[in-house]
Amino acid sequence: MSEADQMARRFEENRPRLRAVAQRMLGSVAEAEDAVQDTWLRLSRADATAIDNLPGWLTTTVGRVCLDRLRTRTARPEQQWDTAGPEPDPTDGGPVDPEREALLAESVGRALLVVLDTLAPTERFVFVLHDMFAVSFEEIATVVDRTPSAVRQIASRARRRVHQDGTVREADPARQRRVVEAFLAASREGRFDDLVSLLDPHVVMRADSVASALGPAGETRGSAAIADFFSGRAEAAVPAYVDGLPGAIVALGGSVRIAISFIVTDRIIGIEVVADPAQLATLLFAD
Repeated sequence: MSEADQMARRFEENRPRLRAVAQRMLGSVAEAEDAVQDTWLRLSRADATAIDNLPGWLTTTVGRVCLDRLRTRTARPEQQWDTAGPEPDPTDGGPVDPEREALLAESVGRALLVVLDTLAPTERFVFVLHDMFAVSFEEIATVVDRTPSAVRQIASRARRRVHQDGTVREADPARQRRVVEAFLAASREGRFDDLVSLLDPHVVMRADSVASALGPAGETRGSAAIADFFSGRAEAAVPAYVDGLPGAIVALGGSVRIAISFIVTDRIIGIEVVADPAQLATLLFAD
């Protein structure tokens, strides 16, 4: 098999994920397919040997394509993320295809699309890529030309706006917290198989430099490796919301020393471990 054929095969393996990202970003099946095709064209022109993590590269690239499309939907410039109002409905002014609308509602969720459509383009981009597909703040920051800390704040603000609507099942914090609490219990009791069952096979755990010095590597991938790390741990972890995400904290002397946040869909797809005091000071914690 030629290198081009191998690249095409790997792209097709990632197509469902890319389509899911694009549908949540754009709210349209047809536009999502166009964005995925545009991503393929960009890949075909890229130097494949320089791409270390193809799934991550593809996810970020399709997100960038969608962000550009969102920004050109309206003539007015994008407002700052902390003051932006609702974006216009992309279906306004055009015919509605009932079959397409039914497919989109089934695959994405109409309630979620309605809520996402209240976010400005950058907010929507950050929320979809981080909270739904576990792309790191560092990777997102390079696309939106912000610092990782600023991107984290954008995600926090967008998350609060999304969670205000209790009809959005995919963003239901109570359901997500139940998954996290089950994970913490399995961790304390050393139930490896249960930990694996609660983790997506492609889960990613990221730890900052201070946390890495305490145990977990900067980035760990795969359910087995992450379950092995957590098995028998978490004795001191107390469930808490970390910047609006279900998670856990480890406190000593009344101060939070470690914060762990989990990104949950049907299972845990991402874990972030923060121990840097400067970063901890920017996070919001709630029981």
